[in-house]
Amino acid sequence: MDTTELEPHRAELTGYCYRMLGSGFEAEDAVQETFVRAWRTYDAARGPLRAWLFHLATNICLDMLRGPQRRARAMDLTPAAAPGAGLGMPLPPERWIHPIPDNRLSPEELVVARETVRLAFVAALQHLPPRQRAVLILRDVLKWTAAETAALLSTTVTSVNSALQRARTKLPAVGEGDEEVDEGLLARYVSAFERYDVDGLVSLLHEDATESMPPFTWWLRGREHIRAVMVAAEADAACAGARLVPTRANGSPAFGQYVGGEAFALVVLDVEGGLITGITTYLDPGLFPFFELPMSFDRALRTER
Repeated sequence: MDTTELEPHRAELTGYCYRMLGSGFEAEDAVQETFVRAWRTYDAARGPLRAWLFHLATNICLDMLRGPQRRARAMDLTPAAAPGAGLGMPLPPERWIHPIPDNRLSPEELVVARETVRLAFVAALQHLPPRQRAVLILRDVLKWTAAETAALLSTTVTSVNSALQRARTKLPAVGEGDEEVDEGLLARYVSAFERYDVDGLVSLLHEDATESMPPFTWWLRGREHIRAVMVAAEADAACAGARLVPTRANGSPAFGQYVGGEAFALVVLDVEGGLITGITTYLDPGLFPFFELPMSFDRALRTER
């Protein structure tokens, strides 16, 4: 088959595999393997190409999910820390839900299914057994019919409906973010962050806001606890001279954070009701190329002109 027939399906398959796997890197690997297998095996007699691609992608994801551990966020692993508590030991990359750039996803799903790529929802999916996860994504997110889902999974409609009911029952509840985030809010966040204006930053937070810093399981809940840690960091000058460059991740506003002019962390914000409800700071400069962010701030300035 002509490989150009595969490319139009990449973004939709990436979104599906990302929800299944919780990692943008693994999602892209799964899609690439799907394309390789499709090129080798697809026959029009099997039915529509899209259905065959999803069949292959599902089997690949299920194979990749055979390990005992699931990806998670810090709040899924430990209780909230108190201000002053140490970060503890970092966990390996495979334990974490990782972000994905918006430009790797289809524009359609970022409009109609934005909530289903947010970090909290992707983390909630990881609580489900893999086959239930696939059924819920196919039925409730991608809107496949029970018959289409049954054919893809080589099972019965009755089995699909039963798995969907169990998945809906087990899926943890997650908050709904704002469909459109106020650009003024983001501008105030960047200004306060770069000036390390603690009062300004705290004024943008919901009273129950959370903050986490993968790969550490340390995390905070509550505006006052976050404020206390910011004040301590201000005294240590830990974030002096930090700068932010905007990007987008998981349908949410995000920033590349630079310290001393060098790539330091990827910051993803959750926004609800016009306030920041979550700050996830990935202390992993290795994410910068994936998000097409430069590794030094001087280059970042040049890309903005």
